[in-house]
Amino acid sequence: MANLFSKTISRVSNLLSELQVKRFISVLLVGFLLLTTNVAPGSNKALADEINSVVHQDGSQRPKTTGEWNKDARETEGNPGERAKKIGQQSAEAVKDFGSLYPDTVERSANAE
Repeated sequence: MANLFSKTISRVSNLLSELQVKRFISVLLVGFLLLTTNVAPGSNKALADEINSVVHQDGSQRPKTTGEWNKDARETEGNPGERAKKIGQQSAEAVKDFGSLYPDTVERSANAE
């Protein structure tokens, strides 16, 4: 019985030490990639501008990013009626955008068969 306990403890300690080594190596690799690829926040304004233009390419007025949602919430913070009205308009626009994707998907799926 004591032999069973010692084997179990040995296996668990080996597993834990192996996991710690794997974590250390993964953290080291991620750090190396972040330092060598220059992906620090705000380091590439051109990339951020390009992403924003792609996100807003459909021309809709509803918020798309977290910052835009937060700004919209602050603008209507004290007026729940206005907030509900904006949410209704934005929801209708989102449903319209989603509905416009459906016919294209049906056409592509029908052509693929």
